[in-house]
Amino acid sequence: MAKEDTKKESEFDVAVIGAGPAGLMAAGTSASFGLKGSPVGLRPRVALIEKNSTLAKKLLLTGNGRCNLTNAEFNLRELASNYNNGEFLFHVFSVFGPERTIKFFEKLGVKIKIEKNKRVFPISNDAEEILEVLEKYLEENKVKVFLNSEIVDVVKKGKKITKIVLTDKEIIAKKYILCTGGKSYSITGSNGAGYVLAEKLGHTIVNPMPALSPIELKEDWIKNIQGISMENVRISVFSREAGSRHAGQNGKKQFSEEGEFIFTHFGISGPAVLNISGKVANLLKNGEVKICFDFFPLLNHEKLVKKIDDVLNKSSQQIIKNILTNFVPERLSEILLKIVGIEKEKIGNSISKIDREKIVKVFKNFEVTAKGVYSFDQALVTRGGISLKEIDHKTMKSKIIDNLFFAGEIIDVDGKSGGFNLQMCWSTGYVAGKSSADKNISK
Repeated sequence: MAKEDTKKESEFDVAVIGAGPAGLMAAGTSASFGLKGSPVGLRPRVALIEKNSTLAKKLLLTGNGRCNLTNAEFNLRELASNYNNGEFLFHVFSVFGPERTIKFFEKLGVKIKIEKNKRVFPISNDAEEILEVLEKYLEENKVKVFLNSEIVDVVKKGKKITKIVLTDKEIIAKKYILCTGGKSYSITGSNGAGYVLAEKLGHTIVNPMPALSPIELKEDWIKNIQGISMENVRISVFSREAGSRHAGQNGKKQFSEEGEFIFTHFGISGPAVLNISGKVANLLKNGEVKICFDFFPLLNHEKLVKKIDDVLNKSSQQIIKNILTNFVPERLSEILLKIVGIEKEKIGNSISKIDREKIVKVFKNFEVTAKGVYSFDQALVTRGGISLKEIDHKTMKSKIIDNLFFAGEIIDVDGKSGGFNLQMCWSTGYVAGKSSADKNISK
């Protein structure tokens, strides 16, 4: 009898590998859908396997610990436009998008609020609350959780996985969902191990790169303005390939982004910078990258000239360093004046028309040089992962292994900051979990 019980403890209908946001959603969803379709008294067996000693370490760090659950962008095409390879997600968003995500957590008892830029948070501002309700969701649906359980091997026969080998046991399941995340924020245990498993099973890995990461700059004076942040700024990125001569001072314009950013002791960070970091990393492989800030994107050249003239006329006896604090923080004004060659102690009524043009120009085109993008240790997400060509976008099922599904950051999709990456985890996790519970999929 004991032997049969031991065997039962290692056999499941679905095994979910990785207990991050996608894994939690996949396991709970799979079990809940199985329960609805099962005869009375017969529960599907769902296992959730996690190598860490606790669940969802990375979830607790999102939104600076406040948990930016999702983004309340309900137009699905607009939503998908916030992702690299976002077109792949259109179907899963139509099944389980931001609106359903909000309702899902509200049903679990979470009170929701929507902040600037449609960012969605729990009113408690506490990521622990989200983890607690998800743990309860797993418990209610009788999901068996294995902590401190690292996978050392995966065994397949033909086009099916037959078992996974852990450090202390083996798990046999009818279906498997791989939700091990990427390589970002390694402090949480994300080390790319899932890529190794997927490759062993025949899947292709698109080269993983850090995304949503701070950018290091070449300019030494950046450290003098660390901590200064600005909102509603347009950031444009220019590149010049090694050996080429693009037209224009900065090279060829690649893209722009608007939003908030902050100067750090090594460079720049903040939402708008994080959003462009993945593309900047790609451009740096081929040559020099310039980043240009327009501090006043809503004002064209002429309107900004007039605004500066008005302020100078009203403050004609003040020094220019102080006058410019009407536009930018004082430490930044000093740097800008040094760049354009205007003495910071110069009196306002002595600022020539040429000097005013210089000030407008640096306000509209403040240029810095990218040195590099910070590594996976500082990156919030990973760009790259399981090739989307090998995943069914409607079910999240592998096209190579008949009883394997994927969800979360392990796939080659990543989003901007603002709740988009968590939404991708909820959506793909839900669809993978639902598909794994469907008896018509990979019998």
